[in-house]
Amino acid sequence: MKLKYLFLSLLFVFILFSSAFSQQHEKPKLVVGIVVDQMRYDYLYRFEPYFSNGGFKRLMSEGANFTFAHFNYSPTNTAPGHATIYTGTTPFFHGIIGNDYYDKKSRKMIYCVSDSSVRSVGSNDREGQMSPRNLLSTTITDQLKLATNQQSKVIAISLKNRGAVIPGGHAADGAYWYNIKTGDMISSSYYIQVLPEWVDEFNSRKLVAHYLAKGWNLSRPESDYMISSPDDSPYEKDVFKEGKTTFPHKFDHLSESEKFDLFETTPFGNNIVQEFAKAALVNEKLGKRGQTDFMAVSFSSTDHVAHDYGSLSYENQDNYIKLDSLIADLLSALDQQVGAGNYLLFLTADHAGIDTPGFLKEKGYPAGELNNKLFIDSLKSFSLRNYGNVDLIENISNKQIYFNRDRIKKNNLDIHDLEVKYADYIRDNFSAVTSIFKRDDLEKMVSHRGSSNMILNGFNPVRSGDLFFNLQPGYLPNFLSQGTTHSSVYSYDTHVPLLFYGWHIPKQRNNSLVYIVDIAATVANLLNIMEPSASIGVPLFK
Repeated sequence: MKLKYLFLSLLFVFILFSSAFSQQHEKPKLVVGIVVDQMRYDYLYRFEPYFSNGGFKRLMSEGANFTFAHFNYSPTNTAPGHATIYTGTTPFFHGIIGNDYYDKKSRKMIYCVSDSSVRSVGSNDREGQMSPRNLLSTTITDQLKLATNQQSKVIAISLKNRGAVIPGGHAADGAYWYNIKTGDMISSSYYIQVLPEWVDEFNSRKLVAHYLAKGWNLSRPESDYMISSPDDSPYEKDVFKEGKTTFPHKFDHLSESEKFDLFETTPFGNNIVQEFAKAALVNEKLGKRGQTDFMAVSFSSTDHVAHDYGSLSYENQDNYIKLDSLIADLLSALDQQVGAGNYLLFLTADHAGIDTPGFLKEKGYPAGELNNKLFIDSLKSFSLRNYGNVDLIENISNKQIYFNRDRIKKNNLDIHDLEVKYADYIRDNFSAVTSIFKRDDLEKMVSHRGSSNMILNGFNPVRSGDLFFNLQPGYLPNFLSQGTTHSSVYSYDTHVPLLFYGWHIPKQRNNSLVYIVDIAATVANLLNIMEPSASIGVPLFK
């Protein structure tokens, strides 16, 4: 009898430890990263009454909602935003200082993911000549590949090429994006040599024509859109050349090339991304291969619509109502294909965006402009007046000034002295500029998570310029009377949603200040793998 009890006791202990060991080494079958381009945090609540229970509301009520998540650098744009989400660091380290930025070697503007050494896959044009080679840090997707000896599969999907290339990291199995010239989803020879058969089949469905034939109609009764500006608001662009900006929007009058190009500015761009993600889920067998896989999905139509119609438009509200349904459907597909509780998901944005400056100014809110052309011309005149008829400025972009080092050396000038004098001139003559930072000062510091210097965090020692200027709240380099934009250090551009859901995620609402650099560190910590190489974030779950 004693032996029987001893055996049962040992069996119980063995089962207990086996269970603990199993739980300790358990991992999700799939990680899903969702980025909603230009989604402001307040949209979660402003549009909540019109959301279904299965989309944003499901993530908010059943997952972890970090209500005070901010980017900690400028410029708040798409490429730096995606890079920060997936590398867990700032442009200081990951090097993506803009969608386009000035390259000091070639002395020309370059696109963040452009790569002439690769070829397009799925098209005969240059739309696929993209790669992550300009990204200086590893990503959380890279780290997952490294942790599993390349056995995990990484697939990245977006309308925008940079919204797929950057999240996919340096070792993605596939990155796919929309070709505005053909309406197809394409890739690059950096990843694959030919499109998989399932992608060809997807493209053969000709979804652009299918969706545009329906036109863009409101999802709900017009009375539900009273929280937005009137539908005939003067602060919206006539994007589709209809002679109006009101619903419904029809596209029959557009040429085929115009339809392909403007498709991104309809909510149906999100439909294509969502349907492609579901197709990838099935055909790539994501989450069903015995290793943790990763699917990165970026919805870009939200950015295009906001840029042209503004944050207060019917179009913006309707776009999010439609996106909510798409997210609900994607979650259902994940439940079916991977299993509820078997996938780890996060949702955030690459930046937010200001309300239409034209609207703000007319209503008496602070808003204005630097007037970029006047600014550039004035600095050129300052150079010619004070330095022997020599223009010492090589480039001005992304609120940075690049001096011409060759001319400075040839004229025996001191660049440190020039930084001071140009900064003083700007300060004295442009009231739209609130602060100026000199390379001299920034080079003495290093970006870190707790740094409140958002200009420093957005500065890269190799790629950035010599002077950096920040504008007043509500001010832009050039004024916008219609639509909106982003890139500033201010909360209207930095405050975005951050939701975690699914595998091992506790239900919680957390209003502590957290940073977008924390996402990659959090995912790495949950997976028990190394965080990306230049990560400065911290895990958000204790």
